[in-house]
Amino acid sequence: MKTNLITLEGLEKLNKELNYLWREYRPEITKKVAWAASLGDRSDNADYKENKRLLRQIDSRVRFLRKRIEAVKVVDYSPQQDGKIFFGAWVEIENDDGETKKFRIVGPDEIYGRNDYISIDAPMARALLKKEVDDEAIVKTPKGGQTWYVNSISYLQNEIKNE
Repeated sequence: MKTNLITLEGLEKLNKELNYLWREYRPEITKKVAWAASLGDRSDNADYKENKRLLRQIDSRVRFLRKRIEAVKVVDYSPQQDGKIFFGAWVEIENDDGETKKFRIVGPDEIYGRNDYISIDAPMARALLKKEVDDEAIVKTPKGGQTWYVNSISYLQNEIKNE
Protein backbone atom coordinates (compact mmCIF):
# COMPACT_ATOMS: atom_id res chain seq x y z
CA MET A 1 0.00 0.00 0.00
CA LYS A 2 1.45 3.34 -1.07
CA THR A 3 1.48 6.22 1.36
CA ASN A 4 -0.65 9.13 0.12
CA LEU A 5 1.73 11.81 1.39
CA ILE A 6 3.45 14.24 -0.97
CA THR A 7 5.49 17.41 -0.73
CA LEU A 8 4.19 20.62 -2.30
CA GLU A 9 6.97 20.35 -4.93
CA GLY A 10 5.88 16.80 -5.69
CA LEU A 11 2.26 17.83 -6.18
CA GLU A 12 3.32 20.68 -8.46
CA LYS A 13 5.35 18.22 -10.54
CA LEU A 14 2.36 15.84 -10.90
CA ASN A 15 0.09 18.76 -11.89
CA LYS A 16 2.67 19.99 -14.41
CA GLU A 17 2.91 16.52 -15.98
CA LEU A 18 -0.89 16.22 -16.14
CA ASN A 19 -1.18 19.67 -17.71
CA TYR A 20 1.50 18.89 -20.31
CA LEU A 21 -0.02 15.52 -21.24
CA TRP A 22 -3.57 16.86 -21.50
CA ARG A 23 -2.99 20.28 -23.08
CA GLU A 24 0.09 19.72 -25.27
CA TYR A 25 1.12 16.12 -25.89
CA ARG A 26 -2.34 14.55 -26.31
CA PRO A 27 -3.59 17.14 -28.86
CA GLU A 28 -0.34 16.70 -30.84
CA ILE A 29 -0.76 12.90 -30.97
CA THR A 30 -4.51 13.24 -31.74
CA LYS A 31 -3.59 15.30 -34.84
CA LYS A 32 -1.15 12.59 -35.95
CA VAL A 33 -3.83 9.91 -35.51
CA ALA A 34 -6.33 11.96 -37.55
CA TRP A 35 -3.73 12.53 -40.28
CA ALA A 36 -2.76 8.83 -40.39
CA ALA A 37 -6.44 7.80 -40.45
CA SER A 38 -7.07 10.12 -43.40
CA LEU A 39 -4.61 8.08 -45.48
CA GLY A 40 -7.14 5.28 -45.76
CA ASP A 41 -6.47 1.62 -44.93
CA ARG A 42 -5.58 1.48 -41.22
CA SER A 43 -4.66 -2.22 -41.10
CA ASP A 44 -1.22 -1.63 -42.66
CA ASN A 45 -0.77 1.91 -41.36
CA ALA A 46 2.15 1.90 -38.89
CA ASP A 47 1.78 5.64 -38.12
CA TYR A 48 -1.85 5.15 -37.19
CA LYS A 49 -1.20 2.08 -35.01
CA GLU A 50 1.76 3.61 -33.20
CA ASN A 51 0.02 6.91 -32.48
CA LYS A 52 -3.15 5.14 -31.31
CA ARG A 53 -0.94 3.15 -28.90
CA LEU A 54 0.64 6.40 -27.68
CA LEU A 55 -2.82 7.91 -27.20
CA ARG A 56 -3.89 4.94 -25.04
CA GLN A 57 -0.74 5.34 -22.93
CA ILE A 58 -1.35 9.08 -22.50
CA ASP A 59 -5.00 8.51 -21.55
CA SER A 60 -4.01 5.84 -19.04
CA ARG A 61 -1.41 8.13 -17.42
CA VAL A 62 -3.89 11.06 -17.36
CA ARG A 63 -6.49 8.88 -15.58
CA PHE A 64 -3.85 7.73 -13.08
CA LEU A 65 -2.61 11.28 -12.41
CA ARG A 66 -6.12 12.67 -11.91
CA LYS A 67 -6.97 9.96 -9.37
CA ARG A 68 -3.61 10.22 -7.64
CA ILE A 69 -3.70 14.04 -7.36
CA GLU A 70 -7.12 13.77 -5.66
CA ALA A 71 -5.85 11.08 -3.26
CA VAL A 72 -2.57 12.65 -2.06
CA LYS A 73 -2.20 14.82 1.03
CA VAL A 74 0.37 17.62 0.93
CA VAL A 75 2.60 17.67 3.99
CA ASP A 76 4.18 21.03 4.68
CA TYR A 77 7.18 21.67 6.87
CA SER A 78 6.37 22.60 10.44
CA PRO A 79 8.88 24.17 12.88
CA GLN A 80 7.99 21.46 15.44
CA GLN A 81 9.81 19.01 13.16
CA ASP A 82 13.19 20.70 13.68
CA GLY A 83 15.81 18.37 15.10
CA LYS A 84 13.93 15.17 14.21
CA ILE A 85 13.48 13.21 11.01
CA PHE A 86 10.00 13.39 9.53
CA PHE A 87 8.46 13.46 6.07
CA GLY A 88 10.21 15.99 3.82
CA ALA A 89 13.50 15.97 5.75
CA TRP A 90 16.89 16.11 4.05
CA VAL A 91 19.08 13.63 5.92
CA GLU A 92 22.75 12.72 5.95
CA ILE A 93 23.62 9.35 7.48
CA GLU A 94 26.83 7.37 7.92
CA ASN A 95 27.63 3.73 8.68
CA ASP A 96 30.55 2.14 10.57
CA ASP A 97 32.57 1.90 7.33
CA GLY A 98 32.41 5.67 6.86
CA GLU A 99 30.01 5.40 3.90
CA THR A 100 27.64 8.38 3.82
CA LYS A 101 24.30 8.90 2.13
CA LYS A 102 22.36 12.12 1.61
CA PHE A 103 18.71 12.08 0.59
CA ARG A 104 15.25 13.50 1.18
CA ILE A 105 12.34 11.45 2.53
CA VAL A 106 9.35 12.04 0.24
CA GLY A 107 6.19 10.38 -1.03
CA PRO A 108 6.36 7.35 -3.35
CA ASP A 109 5.23 9.46 -6.33
CA GLU A 110 8.27 11.74 -6.06
CA ILE A 111 11.22 9.35 -6.20
CA TYR A 112 11.32 8.68 -9.95
CA GLY A 113 14.18 10.30 -11.79
CA ARG A 114 15.83 11.38 -8.52
CA ASN A 115 18.65 9.46 -6.86
CA ASP A 116 18.63 11.81 -3.87
CA TYR A 117 15.03 11.02 -2.84
CA ILE A 118 13.73 7.94 -1.02
CA SER A 119 10.14 6.94 -0.37
CA ILE A 120 8.66 7.28 3.11
CA ASP A 121 7.64 3.62 2.58
CA ALA A 122 11.26 2.43 2.19
CA PRO A 123 12.78 0.44 5.10
CA MET A 124 15.55 3.08 5.40
CA ALA A 125 13.03 5.92 5.82
CA ARG A 126 10.93 3.92 8.27
CA ALA A 127 14.01 3.20 10.41
CA LEU A 128 15.02 6.88 10.44
CA LEU A 129 11.65 8.46 11.36
CA LYS A 130 11.72 10.45 14.62
CA LYS A 131 15.50 10.03 14.97
CA GLU A 132 17.74 12.96 15.92
CA VAL A 133 21.34 13.88 15.06
CA ASP A 134 23.78 11.30 16.52
CA ASP A 135 21.01 8.70 16.92
CA GLU A 136 21.55 5.30 15.39
CA ALA A 137 19.00 3.59 13.19
CA ILE A 138 18.93 -0.12 12.46
CA VAL A 139 17.69 -0.74 8.94
CA LYS A 140 16.30 -4.20 8.25
CA THR A 141 17.81 -5.68 5.08
CA PRO A 142 17.77 -9.19 3.60
CA LYS A 143 21.29 -9.62 5.04
CA GLY A 144 20.14 -8.55 8.53
CA GLY A 145 20.15 -5.24 10.36
CA GLN A 146 22.47 -2.47 9.17
CA THR A 147 23.36 0.37 11.53
CA TRP A 148 23.38 3.96 10.30
CA TYR A 149 24.11 7.10 12.32
CA VAL A 150 22.33 10.39 11.73
CA ASN A 151 24.84 13.16 10.88
CA SER A 152 22.46 15.97 9.96
CA ILE A 153 18.80 16.80 9.44
CA SER A 154 17.42 19.73 7.50
CA TYR A 155 14.16 20.82 5.99
CA LEU A 156 15.88 23.11 3.47
CA GLN A 157 17.92 21.45 0.74
CA ASN A 158 20.76 23.95 0.67
CA GLU A 159 21.54 23.46 4.37
CA ILE A 160 23.01 20.02 3.67
CA LYS A 161 26.05 20.55 1.52
CA ASN A 162 26.64 18.10 -1.31
CA GLU A 163 30.40 17.82 -1.54
